[in-house]
Amino acid sequence: METVATLRRMSREQLSSLLLSPDASKVAVIDVRDDDHVGGHINSSTHVPSLSLDHRVPEIVRTMAGKEIVVFHCALSQQRGPAAALRYMRERESKMKRGKMKRETGPPGIGVKNGSIQKVSSPASKEQEVKKEMEKVLDSSESGVKNGSILEAPSPESKEQEIYVLDKGFVGWQEKYGKDERLTKAYAADIWTDYC
Repeated sequence: METVATLRRMSREQLSSLLLSPDASKVAVIDVRDDDHVGGHINSSTHVPSLSLDHRVPEIVRTMAGKEIVVFHCALSQQRGPAAALRYMRERESKMKRGKMKRETGPPGIGVKNGSIQKVSSPASKEQEVKKEMEKVLDSSESGVKNGSILEAPSPESKEQEIYVLDKGFVGWQEKYGKDERLTKAYAADIWTDYC
């Protein structure tokens, strides 16, 4: 079971690369700041105040089901962001155990591995590759079988939804990307000059 200490972290650089990539629609950012939401937010983020999480987590799980990567954050990502990520993970796992949700998130396309963003092939394309290889073998003269029936290859393991906490939260984000209008909306620099 995940704990705050074992949650995966995503750097602001990794998140900015994802949000500027063609695969940005596969990424969701959940901002759980409360009254401190003023002064800017990450472009395309969903604001869900931490005070409303208890009744909104099931809704968030449903609406984020098609996303490959979900990133939570608060101001510093030390308490509210990690707590929200844990609640989300536990609710999602509970729904999967009850059979109300499938483990897969749709065709995988991107992922973060060893600190870098990478393309990931979809299970469907892997299955097609295996099928083609089997057809080649069965149709080859060496196999002794022509147009033989092909056993269905087991479906490759579906890609799990990846859940992260934004390292250093919005405070860290705004230090580097606050003025970048492609990444940050409604930024008010004067609010952040004396924040920490």
